[in-house]
Amino acid sequence: MSDGRLSRSTKKQSWFKRLGSKFLKLEDQTQLIELIRDAAQRHILDAEALSIVEGALNVSDMQARDIMLPRSQVVMVSKDATAEDTLKLITETAHSRFPVIDDDRDDVIGILLAKDLLSAVVTNSKFDFDLRELLRPAVFIPESKRLNVLLREFRARRNHMAIVVDEYGGVAGIITIENVLEQIVGEIEDEHDIDDDAPILKRSETSYTIKALTSIEDFNEAFDSEWSDADFDTIGGYVVNQFGHMPERDEKIMIESFQFTVVRADNRRVHLLEMDILAEPEPQDNETE
Repeated sequence: MSDGRLSRSTKKQSWFKRLGSKFLKLEDQTQLIELIRDAAQRHILDAEALSIVEGALNVSDMQARDIMLPRSQVVMVSKDATAEDTLKLITETAHSRFPVIDDDRDDVIGILLAKDLLSAVVTNSKFDFDLRELLRPAVFIPESKRLNVLLREFRARRNHMAIVVDEYGGVAGIITIENVLEQIVGEIEDEHDIDDDAPILKRSETSYTIKALTSIEDFNEAFDSEWSDADFDTIGGYVVNQFGHMPERDEKIMIESFQFTVVRADNRRVHLLEMDILAEPEPQDNETE
């Protein structure tokens, strides 16, 4: 081993030794983050590792309510739905897990996995089976559940989805293991994401899902708008600037005739937006008859 490699190795070991000696003496998380950032400045940790470590520390301060998908956006399946209708829903949404409800959206009786339904269809081509026979138990958690605790429970139970309930026992939303992991490692591309080749996905005549990294040039071309890209390259940057702060999930803002809703975001950036085109108000007729 050369003297240079020995020096770098000793430096790295001495920093980790210093981290270990201070870890038990730290009074708060802020000190630990500062120490880790110091390591990054010394090039002992790279930027990606720093981001992951900070994310891992931040999840201990976050609760399920902070990142859950609210009930208004959750796709649910009725226990009385036919296999044909449910297969169509799976195809349209491309989701892999669905809460199944009884009489209303607060009465979740289980979780349907798309693969379980597809397997049942393969073995029973006549579709003469009860959807309820395929359900897996639903896991319920309070809105106040800490994400670091939830992640451990997800791993221990080999479960990937939980139903978030409010203080009255009503369904507030859902949360998945992917939602938690994204707070640590950043966005994970999955079956819910739209293709890179189609950053703007049309949901209806007036509703769209838009990736925040969509260029303003592409946005202008798609919606016949003339927004300037002098200060911002992406629609996400433009919208965040209009908010005046880093928005959270479900925050809304009107920009001209476009209403944007934040679908996915973390404490560093916005990832996904929903946009509704609202009718512009008709000009008032001020003439008196």
